Amino acid sequence: MQTLIAISALGVFCLLAEIFNLRKALVPVTIVGLLAILGITLNLWSIDSSIDEQYKSMIVFDKFSAGFSSLFIILTIFLIALSHDVYKDHQTKISDFITIKVFLLAGAVAMVSFSNLSMFFIGIEILSIALYILAASKRLDLKSNEAGMKYFLMGSFASGIILFGICLIYGATGYFDVAEIYALSQGAGLPIWFPIGITLMIIGMLFKIAAVPFHFWAPDVYEGSPAITTALMSTLAKVVAMATLYKLLSGLTVGLTYNFEIIIVIVSIASMTVGNIMALRQKNVKRMLAFSGISHAGFMLMALLSLTNAASTLLYYTSAYALAGMASFAVIIYVTKNKDNEDIINFNGLGKTNPLLAAVLTASLLSMAGIPIFSGFFAKFMLFTQTIKAEYLVVVIAGVINSIISVGYYFKLILAMYTKEATEEKQATPFVYYAVGVISIVLNIIIGLYPSLVTNLIN
Repeated sequence: MQTLIAISALGVFCLLAEIFNLRKALVPVTIVGLLAILGITLNLWSIDSSIDEQYKSMIVFDKFSAGFSSLFIILTIFLIALSHDVYKDHQTKISDFITIKVFLLAGAVAMVSFSNLSMFFIGIEILSIALYILAASKRLDLKSNEAGMKYFLMGSFASGIILFGICLIYGATGYFDVAEIYALSQGAGLPIWFPIGITLMIIGMLFKIAAVPFHFWAPDVYEGSPAITTALMSTLAKVVAMATLYKLLSGLTVGLTYNFEIIIVIVSIASMTVGNIMALRQKNVKRMLAFSGISHAGFMLMALLSLTNAASTLLYYTSAYALAGMASFAVIIYVTKNKDNEDIINFNGLGKTNPLLAAVLTASLLSMAGIPIFSGFFAKFMLFTQTIKAEYLVVVIAGVINSIISVGYYFKLILAMYTKEATEEKQATPFVYYAVGVISIVLNIIIGLYPSLVTNLIN
């Protein structure tokens, strides 16, 4: 609860900064504030927990929520650091954009800390509304307006489906409290609308993580949104939705039935396959990463096949994926900043004009492809190992094949940077892009070499 209160207070400060004309200090102060909140989150066990006891009927801050909340805070720090340059031409609105991102973080933390379904729904709406605004934030850009509208419509339907599922679960059990629902699910005699309610909530969350067959909105929304918003959706929003889906299923039920597991297997394989095959055909980098994100959603869904012991593996995989995604988007935002599109041709010759950014992008793509020494390789290895233990070898085989396929479109971008001639001369690069890109990829490599730094947060 301390984390949530501190984030909300920081959001209020960001709003007040505009009134007192503190725009220049806004980004550094917000980053320092988030670093302090990260310290609070990582040291929750050494802090007086009496305040949490007062809210335990709504929020429970355990190792799971602390681990994922720490990841969310780190990703938000990177996004706000990039905001300083991205919004430099919109000085009068920079406090609005940063405030929205901070409150979005509050919604994300609530989504992985809930102990009551009403708090879960409040968290998902805070996150979703912030994303709708950010997707459509380029008011004079037709594609941004289209992205905002599509995301709003699809997100609203998904939220409605989730709410309907919550209502059916309440009707079947008489409780919103997760612990009470879990206790009742262990016994027999629950009405048929309890599994129907669980199914509807799973469908709604699959919309949020853009898993097949609920993925159709993602490529258009990713392409039309401002690049920094696409970075947020691809990393923070996807990780939040996946962690929440895991928490919902592990918190509400004793375990998935065999039929449910078969559905997860089908959705996982379909997401990996459709995402990778469609990504091979893309020329727009943001659309390519949208389909890449769909395939990674398929990998993440493997964690649901080992509900009782896959929390640390899921945290590790999402950390590896999100850090690689953040590093790649730091480069993409810089390269496409003043361009009309985000086509691969814009990256031609980047290896000669800006070797460091090219190296960062190459490393991030290799991590997402699952190449050693990057943490993406070890994350897939851990996930495959647990899935084999769960006796779903077919999913692992599909995962290995799709990892090989993904190399094709990742290397298409790498080859453009190192084998094609540059279309533009070298230009001065703001330091923030180097900082975010290098720090993200260094963290990615560190957790690849020392996985226990992440996995021990939950174990």
